[in-house]
Amino acid sequence: MRKISVISQKGGVGKTTTSMNLSHALSLAGKKVLLIDMDPQSNLTASLGLHGPGISGIDAVLLDKRNINQQIISLGNGLDLVPAGDRLGELEFVNRGGAERGFRLENALDKVDKDYDFIFIDCPPSSGLLGMNAIMATRELIVPVSSDYLSMQGLNRMLGIVNYIEDKLHRKNKKWIVLTRFHQRRRLARDVKEKVNRYYPQQLLATPIRETVALAESPSFGKTIFEYCVSSKGAQDYSDLAQEFLCEEIA
Repeated sequence: MRKISVISQKGGVGKTTTSMNLSHALSLAGKKVLLIDMDPQSNLTASLGLHGPGISGIDAVLLDKRNINQQIISLGNGLDLVPAGDRLGELEFVNRGGAERGFRLENALDKVDKDYDFIFIDCPPSSGLLGMNAIMATRELIVPVSSDYLSMQGLNRMLGIVNYIEDKLHRKNKKWIVLTRFHQRRRLARDVKEKVNRYYPQQLLATPIRETVALAESPSFGKTIFEYCVSSKGAQDYSDLAQEFLCEEIA
């Protein structure tokens, strides 16, 4: 079972878009995939068509020690979801428990009954306790980088934080970088791609995700790109990314 956190400190880089569409692409390739929404804003949950107050999810697992298997919702075709839940943001203010607070998600995932091929965690755009739980619970990280200068800065900060945590805990995660909102004709996009490839050559995945209207529209309909417009460039890109991801080895 591969456990992957999709993480970035910068908003608007396609973190949730990548979480849901890469996961669905892998499930369409025959893999069993569990998605976990670790962002209190619940963007992933809403993007997959679940709305309204009173939703319980990973918040009940982390705050009330509820069994994670009871919070799993089947989305069909081998794709499952644990929603964020209305109270998830409260975890950032938990003071009791010491270091145990950072391992709650890891301990919960150890109790997952179903034999998944992949578990993807959509993280909040911060490095607080929720992000820490995600990093500690997984062995791979995907960092989306949109084709602009500020996103490149965000990548450097994010990897710096992760490296600091790894040094303290004497462990290493495999790190992947995905270029998102990519415009091949724009010089800035090409420059960002060249710089990422220069500084992180073993971590940059070869498939960039082109910016398309369909990718921006699909969450408002509660659908992945494969449900909304399977013939779009976005669907083709995430399908290609999934195939590349399947071929990559874990360090």
